[in-house]
Amino acid sequence: MCSVPSTVTSPSLYTHAMRTTHVVLSIGAAAVLAFTVGATVARSQQNTPEAGYTDTPLVPGTPYHVHDPGRPRPAVITPGAEPGQPPSDAVVLFDGKDLSKWSAVTFGTAEYTQHDTPAPWKVENGYFEVVPGSGGIATREKFGDVQVHIEWAAPASRRGNSQNRGNSGLFLMGLYEIQILDNYENPTYADGTAGAIYGQWPPLVNPLRPAGAWQAYDVVFEAPRWEGATLVKPAYFTVFVNGVVVQNRKASMGPMIWRNAPTYVPHAPEGPIGLQDHDHPVRFRNIWVRRLGGYDGKPLE
Repeated sequence: MCSVPSTVTSPSLYTHAMRTTHVVLSIGAAAVLAFTVGATVARSQQNTPEAGYTDTPLVPGTPYHVHDPGRPRPAVITPGAEPGQPPSDAVVLFDGKDLSKWSAVTFGTAEYTQHDTPAPWKVENGYFEVVPGSGGIATREKFGDVQVHIEWAAPASRRGNSQNRGNSGLFLMGLYEIQILDNYENPTYADGTAGAIYGQWPPLVNPLRPAGAWQAYDVVFEAPRWEGATLVKPAYFTVFVNGVVVQNRKASMGPMIWRNAPTYVPHAPEGPIGLQDHDHPVRFRNIWVRRLGGYDGKPLE
């Protein structure tokens, strides 16, 4: 019979193989350990008061954790040097020099007609003034959701009474009016008082200064939204008069209609900012706007 030789592994080859396997396993374990340590360090660096947290609950209605380091940070802007001065992201509509950003406009009943002709009001000494009987003016640029700052002064003469004293109007989108009126010691109907959503909602208080003094309006306006011909969100006003809140995110009932109930009709998503000629030489200065967005870099809803 022929015998089949058996395979024999020498002790030296066996020992070498075991050492090689041990080295490979050691490298793999080290890599896993390094990854684990790195991930732990990363999490520990992330979950700090300085960086934020990802081990916290989600903020309801958002994809972000409470104090999430991945949440978009707000844009950095430079505020005005003095209160009421425009910040760095504002569109300055009047800087005391000219009305090149405005044109003539005709206001109608819940409508307006803008003309490609210069604004007919006069500019002097850093302000502009209504030329009675010349018609209204409106910005050439159109806006939707905005923050508006405007300063105005009624004639110091205090001629007339009720609506016939220092009367004008601030129109958003050329349609939605906040009343401008000399109401200092001059009573009138409530929904026609300075700071009113005209014909709809009186101001919460009347914080006007005397006639001839400069008044400041700060307005936050949210444009209405439609789906087709269906209104899904009305226009909203938040208004401060001389630093005092007089409209607190109040819904408008629709475009201004004199002596009638307002109603909504679909219109363009943006429109001009307008000022009314009511036959009184009201003065204006320091007018600027900021376009408004929503939270986390999204459009305003």
